[in-house]
Amino acid sequence: VKGVIRDIVHEPGRGAPLCKVHFRNPYKYKTDKELFIAVEGAYTGQFVYAGRSAQLKAGNVLPLNAMPEGTVICNVEERPGDGGKLARGSGDYATIVSHNKDTGRSRVRLPSGSKKNVESRCRATVGIVAGGGRIDKPMLKAG
Repeated sequence: VKGVIRDIVHEPGRGAPLCKVHFRNPYKYKTDKELFIAVEGAYTGQFVYAGRSAQLKAGNVLPLNAMPEGTVICNVEERPGDGGKLARGSGDYATIVSHNKDTGRSRVRLPSGSKKNVESRCRATVGIVAGGGRIDKPMLKAG
């Protein structure tokens, strides 16, 4: 499924920016507007692909079993279809450590350093979450 990033917006209370992505509805004559967590290097007008056959490019959404080991990913689902729960903070990323074809599970290294086994059907976004240098600058507030 092909979508286009229309806008990159800031949400209060969240460090990472969000992308407004427009997809064409496959059944009705309308556009589906979705909010994605922006990855580093995303820009307005960029085409974003979601699905098994999508290329391994930053911003695309693929199932874990379609990605090779060592791929840097973010916004990983814990269970298939839950919309992404892991590695969503600004500058965060997870890495695919290994795939187990027999059990249909993949091992993912999370930003905390812990490793977690998730189903290989779970989807993830390729790339690092944008807004990574947020804590480098001091606040410079008194008190």
